[in-house]
Amino acid sequence: MSIPEDELNTVAFEVIDGIAWVKYNRPEKRNCQSPKLNRQMLRVLDELEFNDDVDVLVLTGEGDAFCAGMDLKEYFRETEVLGMGGVRKSQREAYGWWERLRWYQKPTIAMVNGWCFGGAYGPLFSCDLAFAADEAQFGLSEINWGILPGGGATKVATNLMNFRNAMYHALMGENLSGKEAAEQGLVNESVPLAQLKERVIEVAKNLQKKNPVALKATKDVVRRVSEMTFDNAMDYLIRAQEAANSFDPVGRKEGIKQFIDDKTYKPGLGAYDKSKQAS
Repeated sequence: MSIPEDELNTVAFEVIDGIAWVKYNRPEKRNCQSPKLNRQMLRVLDELEFNDDVDVLVLTGEGDAFCAGMDLKEYFRETEVLGMGGVRKSQREAYGWWERLRWYQKPTIAMVNGWCFGGAYGPLFSCDLAFAADEAQFGLSEINWGILPGGGATKVATNLMNFRNAMYHALMGENLSGKEAAEQGLVNESVPLAQLKERVIEVAKNLQKKNPVALKATKDVVRRVSEMTFDNAMDYLIRAQEAANSFDPVGRKEGIKQFIDDKTYKPGLGAYDKSKQAS
């Protein structure tokens, strides 16, 4: 079955020097998420995940917004008239690509160039790293129109912010600037908008130097152990390291060789040279 052109156009992407730039592409709607966009985003993630030309994926928005949350008309009103089946279908489409992104094969970066509201917190948290423009606006505005911040937004806020800040953010419906979002833990850093892409490229190029098997394993264990007891985490990390070594028995040995024997690099100051690693 052919996919309508207007659905395909809800997401734009290009791959440049190993970095996949994936953009919400509804600037006239401040990139809010509709069922069409959610379906197309999953297709794009599928296409890029095991593409050998892609080392890092950056999620951002076209125009002056990252994502203004869920499309109130298309995601809520038009699906609710279809009954429970329509609502659940639209939820699965949204949550499905957020979960896919959370456990993605490649490292991922959210580049928050503008508005980031409500439902956008799901993919924000799903990305491994997040960088914002100082000028960006973060908000849980749901309380202002009579609902609670659902769709994972409350969980994201409580995971990334301390209790008092998360509670204030959810109850008051007041926005945070990019700088405030960085101070409260929603993103790693905030920089002026004019410098945002340059900073993200810098981080992405650093990630490209790392061992990809180690990157994927590290992404996964950081997410998993955050919800484990200490003893369970210790046991899990032993098994995870053994599993990673089985996928890439050469990389770890090459890194140790370059440090101990060749003395060509120091782990605390950068990554080993992957180009010298035998396949």
